[in-house]
Amino acid sequence: MTNLSIQYLTDRQGNPNAVVIPIAIWKQIFPENLNSVEMLTESIEDYCLNRAMDEALETPLLSQAEALKFLEEDSDEN
Repeated sequence: MTNLSIQYLTDRQGNPNAVVIPIAIWKQIFPENLNSVEMLTESIEDYCLNRAMDEALETPLLSQAEALKFLEEDSDEN
């Protein structure tokens, strides 16, 4: 997936007041056939899941030992 930039527009004091979303992202999140709030929710969830999966493909995998060590460290913090 290409890196599509989202722009934030601000007022003169620097407070954000609008967001510019590229059309390619808009069409992924809001397909033309949305008929209900449930469909909108599912579409947003699908978009976010797809983005997470794309990012996961670029992340190196841990070995079993590294994963277990990570889980042990995480449980020690709680």
